[in-house]
Amino acid sequence: MKKPSDIIPLFKQFIKETETGKRLKKNGEKIKPGSIDNYKYVLNNLIQFSTDTNFELRICEVNKLSKRELQSEKSYWKKFYQKFTEYLYKKGCHDNYVGANIKVIRVFFNYLKNDKDFFTGDFQRLFYVRKEEIDIFVLSPEQLKFLIHDKEFEGQLLKNELRVKDIFVFGCSTGLRYSDVFLLTNKNFEQQDGEWYLKLKSLKTKTFSYIKLSGYAVDIYQKCKPKSDKVPVFGKISLFNFNKTLKKVGEKAGFVAPVEVSREKQGKVNKLTKKTDVAQNRFCDKMSSHMMRRTAITTMLILGMPEHLVRKISGHSHSSSSFNRYVHYAQAYMDKEISKVHSKLESY
Repeated sequence: MKKPSDIIPLFKQFIKETETGKRLKKNGEKIKPGSIDNYKYVLNNLIQFSTDTNFELRICEVNKLSKRELQSEKSYWKKFYQKFTEYLYKKGCHDNYVGANIKVIRVFFNYLKNDKDFFTGDFQRLFYVRKEEIDIFVLSPEQLKFLIHDKEFEGQLLKNELRVKDIFVFGCSTGLRYSDVFLLTNKNFEQQDGEWYLKLKSLKTKTFSYIKLSGYAVDIYQKCKPKSDKVPVFGKISLFNFNKTLKKVGEKAGFVAPVEVSREKQGKVNKLTKKTDVAQNRFCDKMSSHMMRRTAITTMLILGMPEHLVRKISGHSHSSSSFNRYVHYAQAYMDKEISKVHSKLESY
């Protein structure tokens, strides 16, 4: 049997060739920095796993293995999958995070096979990628109206909190991704016949959008508008600081109602109800950049905009499963509201 290769140096080479652009997407585009960061997280997890459990990480080329050696190699990778996923679950990780790690490892296997002509035997097909449906948290129309219009509340905010609140409201009204919001310049804003429009190409999906802006979104743009067309309208702020400040804004807005949160481990639902979890289970603690786009989509649906038009604005395809989750959420919200009406009519 040929001497096995150490996985860690190969994985580091995989990351380096991705960073330098030697390894590209199938369409020839460079792989995004966010994906490369995910590769690095997986590498760190593999190193920690090997160190903590004394599990040897190695890989063999299987094209010259005997039948017995091939079976042994298959057993090794089954054992790796079991031990590595167990290790992550014991550290408190949930299905989405564990699944994301396994997905990257499968990409690494394909890189060895396709880019390095290192025939691994396709054992990555044994690795099951778990996914979980995480609860959608969005602002209700009433909460969004409060953030838009309440001047007394605005007066309580610090300068950096007011800035984050304005950017968040802008995102909630346009449905843009966080990454797209912070790339906007004056050139993305266009006025026609007294109306303002936002025109842009999505960084993630490469689709073009032309969105009519509300009066309050225009006010936010005018407030933040830079003198130079080359400078981003909303400046720069790290994702960490944006989310941290947004949670403070939500707390000051009184969005502190407790929310029930559930996560999945190995397909089993766990509700986070411990006393230590309660402080992090307020609505404001769940506010993040993701909520902008989710709120925009659900608000449009809740207030009656046809699905096909919402899809056009959001850039979702007709078969998008993630968009269907917004539809179900919006329906649940409307059912809840109409039940309130029914209860009032039923009492005499």
